[in-house]
Amino acid sequence: MAIPKIAIVGPESTGKSTMSAYLAKYYNTIWVPEYARDYCAKLTEPCTWQDERNMFYGQLDLEAAMLPLANGLLICDTTFITVKIWSDYTFGRTPQEVLDELPKHPYDLYLLLDIDLPWEEDPLRDFPHMREHFMGIWLKELQALDARYVLISGTGDDRYDNAIKAIDEFIG
Repeated sequence: MAIPKIAIVGPESTGKSTMSAYLAKYYNTIWVPEYARDYCAKLTEPCTWQDERNMFYGQLDLEAAMLPLANGLLICDTTFITVKIWSDYTFGRTPQEVLDELPKHPYDLYLLLDIDLPWEEDPLRDFPHMREHFMGIWLKELQALDARYVLISGTGDDRYDNAIKAIDEFIG
């Protein structure tokens, strides 16, 4: 039986990595980190078209390598939809291989983290003033994929409880 994949997605500074780690611990499984975070931390120049392609393939490879290690669920800190969103914003278009692969790599459930948390500075975050804009883009991307998603709002324990409730309802 296939292992359900739960994607934790949303704009910058919505707690995706923290949520992913929390959920993996709660469900006694592993989580796939965001490949782009480490990749971008090593860049010494602005991100290029090739970098976007590298991040796409890196995320796919990392997820494939970690899937066999999952215990009943695989929690994914973002997906390569992020590559599409950033490519569209930065370059006005997305690499064709990303567009071709999007429908071939669905996640069973997406938890879209709301922008109701305060912004936290981070050297890899760029758009504190555009959170609503990117939230709208995430909604459009998930709807375009006809994805099953739940908007996760709240702060502190409420946010975690809302995520657990969404997953528990999904796994029934």
